[in-house]
This record gives sequence, structure tokens and C-alpha cells, in this order.
Amino acid sequence: MKKHIRNKGFLYSLLTLLLFTTLFANFPTKASAVELGLEAEAAILVDANSGKILYELNPDMTLPPASMSKMMTEYLLLEAIHNKQVSWDQEVSITDYVYKISQNTKLSNVPLRKDIKYTVRELYESMAIYSANGSTIALAETIAGSETNFIKMMNDKAQALGMEDAKFVNSTGLNNQDLLGMHPKGTGETEENMMSPRSVAILAYSLLKDYPEVLETASIPFKKFTKGIDGEGISMLNWNAMLPNIPGYLQQFAYQGVDGLKTGSTSLAGYCFTGTAERNGMRLISVVMKTNSQYKRFEETKKLFDYGFSNFVEKELFPANYQVKKHDVLKVEKGKQKEVQIASKEALKTVIKTNEEELYEPKLILDKKALTKKGTLVAPAEKGQKVGYLTYEYKGENNYGYLLKNGAASEKVAIVTQTGVEKANWFSLTMRAIGGFFADIWSSVAGGIAGLFS
Repeated sequence: MKKHIRNKGFLYSLLTLLLFTTLFANFPTKASAVELGLEAEAAILVDANSGKILYELNPDMTLPPASMSKMMTEYLLLEAIHNKQVSWDQEVSITDYVYKISQNTKLSNVPLRKDIKYTVRELYESMAIYSANGSTIALAETIAGSETNFIKMMNDKAQALGMEDAKFVNSTGLNNQDLLGMHPKGTGETEENMMSPRSVAILAYSLLKDYPEVLETASIPFKKFTKGIDGEGISMLNWNAMLPNIPGYLQQFAYQGVDGLKTGSTSLAGYCFTGTAERNGMRLISVVMKTNSQYKRFEETKKLFDYGFSNFVEKELFPANYQVKKHDVLKVEKGKQKEVQIASKEALKTVIKTNEEELYEPKLILDKKALTKKGTLVAPAEKGQKVGYLTYEYKGENNYGYLLKNGAASEKVAIVTQTGVEKANWFSLTMRAIGGFFADIWSSVAGGIAGLFS
């Protein structure tokens, strides 16, 4: 009998273990929900319009970004151009520091000369296309007076953009030991810039949002740098082998829609790449960090882009003039009409996973500042007056959120009044007040009488 009880208890324990194992095996998590087989230390895939994260692998692991750091130099240069602090035609003299770095053929460089001047545009193109390190430092000195001053600007801008874990110690992304003892003051001799995939993606996202013209240069597959050391020019083949019009044997890595953005490699960083591609009006940003070969970074980026373009689509969730059920009108105080219709001013679009449209529910948020404490609108009100906004609530799984903390704020459209409401004249308002007064009295009396019989 005791043996039978023990066997029964064992069976119950076994069944319980199997039940929990099955439940946990099928419970989706962010880390395991999507498996792409990436051969990279960390990665992230983002919708470039909203900043919505579509895939992530160790997104907050801080790693050396190598020359992807130059995207921050590009950002600060384009900002200085827009603010008219620097001009494209401005001529730049080459300092001893820049000259020595630019002569190092083991690094990516166009050899610069001290006996001539270069325009900001020439230096910028050699940085954006060929990742020229000497040119990058020359631009940093032009903008800030010294690379030491410039890295303070880089770190300040990183914090302003929300790149919380980013740390810049130079303008190029090289290891400081490659700067021949001339690294910026206050930084260590063997230090290197550090960022997570999330921070790199924030930088790329901000660069594309604020200065989309960066792609005009980043997408150039090949160009001659005319002021070479021998006076005959230098051929600059873009390090981004995924550009569709890249020449020669690199065509095997070309990917439709790719037009940027920045490669990087050092002994510590391995090989990394921030890519961007656009298809059918949807632009994606990818970051892969620490792959083991020059071309592996492009193969892994292809996996990300294939996943993104195959599984996601920009969709109109709710059309313009959309009305949320049971929330299609607002009560109006002191108006000729007692209520007004409200609807979305524009269509609400977002990038969603294919066939998940039914998992997005409308969400109406009324603007408390535009309404009374009772949630009513006070006349007069104009047609098209904003009273709130329409967003959505996602009911599915594997929601990675957004790059930025306030990212969801971009996924909304205004809710506005459909007609104007004039203010009622004094007589109408007086009669309503009188009617309301007697209605309150009658309610009190009726309530008292009902209380006598309760």
C-alpha cells in the first residue's frame, strides 16, 4: 500500500514538472522570441521613422564602435554648417598632428599635405566615404579649435540625444594608442570610444532625422580625392560593400535599398557596421557590433534587413477622420450646441509585423488643458480645434519598445473637433441656468420622497 502511494506521488510530481516545463518552454521572451542566428556580439534593428525597435541582441552591451564614432563627427559638422559656424567652402590648414596621422597607411586615410589647404567639403567626403582619420581630426579642430574641445562636444551631444552609455575619447573611433601620443588631453593612452548598439542606433536615427543629407555622401560608392600626396589624386572606394552600385567583386554584398551609413573596425571592436536601407517607403536602421571579419558584418546586416523587410510593413492602422467608438463626441458648455463630433485629423500609420493588424487597438487621450475638469469643451470652439490625440495599444508579444524614452510620442495623431461651436447668447445661457436650477431642486425633492418609502 505504501509503495502504491509513493508511486502515485512520484507520478504527480512528474506530471507537475512536465507541465511547468511545457509552460516555460512556450513562454515567449524578448531574448529568445526571434532567433536570427547572428554571428555578432550585439545587434539592433530599428524603424527609422518612429524609432521602434524590431529586433535586439544584447542591445545595451557597451562595446567599441570604432569608426562608427565618425557619425557623431558628421552630426556636429552638419550642425555647425546649418548654424553657419562653418561653411563647405571654408579652407582648412593641416596641423602637424593631422599630417602625421594622415600619413599612417595602416589606418584608413587620405594622405594630406601641409603645403596646401583643403575645403571642409573635401575633408568631409573623405571621412564619410573613405573613413579618413586624418581628415576627421582636421574637421574636429576646425569646429572646436582642438580635438580635446571637440570630444567634450561629442559627449555633451551624446547625452542630449539620449545616448546614456556613450563615451568618446577621440573624434575618429581609433584606439588612442594609434594617435602617436597626441591623443586628447584627459584621456587614457589606450582608451577607445565605447557605445552600446542602442546608443549607436540613437546616433544614426538622430543623424538621419536631423540631417538626412548625410546620405547624399554616404551613398557615394567611389570618388577621387584630388589633392593627394602625389598630386595625382587618391581612389576612395566606399567601405560600405552593401551599396547597390558598389563596383567590382564587392557586388556580392550589395543590397537593394542600402544608402548608408558607417563601417568601423579596430582590434578591440572587431568589425562593425551601421546600415540603413529603404524599401517601399519603409526605412530601417541596423547595427551589428563585433563580428569576426570585414565581410561578416555585411552578411549579418543582410540577415537583419531580410528579417525586417520580410516580416514588417508600414500600415495605416486608422484612417483620417477616425472616430473611437463611444468616444466620438465631446460635451460642450456654453455653446449653441451641447456636443461636438471629434475625430483624428490624419491617418495613424506605424510599422507592424505582418498579419498583426488586429493586435493594435485605438487609444484616445484627451488633452486635460483643453477641457474643463469635467472633461467638457467650453464654447466658442473652432473647427479643427485640437482636443487630444489618437494613439494605439499593442496587444501582441515581443514588444521591444523604442530607442528613446519618449519614442511612443511620435506614434500619435491629433484629435480635433469636426465643426465649430458658437457661444450661446446670454438669454439661452440664462434659461439653461434656470432650468438647471429647478432640475436640481426637483432631483432633491424626488430623492427625498423616494427616501420616505425606502
